[in-house]
Amino acid sequence: MNRDRNTQHKDFITAYDELGDSLFRHSFFRVSNREVAIDMVQDTFIKTWQHIERGEEIQNLKAYLYHVMNNLIIDYYRKSKSGSLEALLDDGFDPRDETVDIERKAEISLVISSLDGLSDEDRKLIVFRHVDGLSILEIADVLRESENVVSVRLHRAIQKFKEIIKP
Repeated sequence: MNRDRNTQHKDFITAYDELGDSLFRHSFFRVSNREVAIDMVQDTFIKTWQHIERGEEIQNLKAYLYHVMNNLIIDYYRKSKSGSLEALLDDGFDPRDETVDIERKAEISLVISSLDGLSDEDRKLIVFRHVDGLSILEIADVLRESENVVSVRLHRAIQKFKEIIKP
């Protein structure tokens, strides 16, 4: 095994440890089903591992993982047009957290219902940036678009979101 491949394997293990939870939250936020979200995270890492094992180079592992996850989410919705955010509303952002209070649920409900007023593309950009905490560069890598295009689209999406939540 060459040095570059060893480095990729170490980077993969580090990414698994550091990004597994955030990929789960991203998936859960998008599909509202804990079991499906867990499966998507596993599939994301399996597909990425297979890509590495084939000897294909990955420039930005975090962006690549989110790109794979995003494709799995698209496939999920293509296969089953059902799905809602009710599980997220019932459980909060962390389904294992038993201390979610009524006020937080109300805030989550308001944000989610407001996000529903956006197009899928606008919602995806806002989730990547403000839920997942991805940088503009990372979002550009995930979507395979230029940073400038992502920045402009994100700005417009935020403006639309502000209009929706304006009293």
